[in-house]
Amino acid sequence: QVQLVESGGGLVQPGGSLRLSCATSGNMLGFFAMAWYRQVPGKERELFARIIRNGNTNYADSVKGRFTISRDNAKNTMELQMNSLKPEGTAVYYCSAQTSLAVEGRTYWGQGTQVTVSS
Repeated sequence: QVQLVESGGGLVQPGGSLRLSCATSGNMLGFFAMAWYRQVPGKERELFARIIRNGNTNYADSVKGRFTISRDNAKNTMELQMNSLKPEGTAVYYCSAQTSLAVEGRTYWGQGTQVTVSS
């Protein structure tokens, strides 16, 4: 059974920074991809950053240039560095992991961590 646990959320002022971590119970490099999502009330859950097993990354336009997704292989964690945070970035942030793009593949989710950007 795979477990994902997010940490690092909290309250930050506009323009500030936060670093989120996603700890995995299994072998992180065994996943095809890991990703960060966020969700605010009344809106769809948004995929905004993803890292593929081969190291390739992609970002939504809303966070490009401000957020950086990475892996810490020694700690078996996925990291998210968030800079220049905006009030509209207030959301619950979720970690996910995909085993494969195949139909038989599985997607795992963490419980989420609250990020609030406010003065």
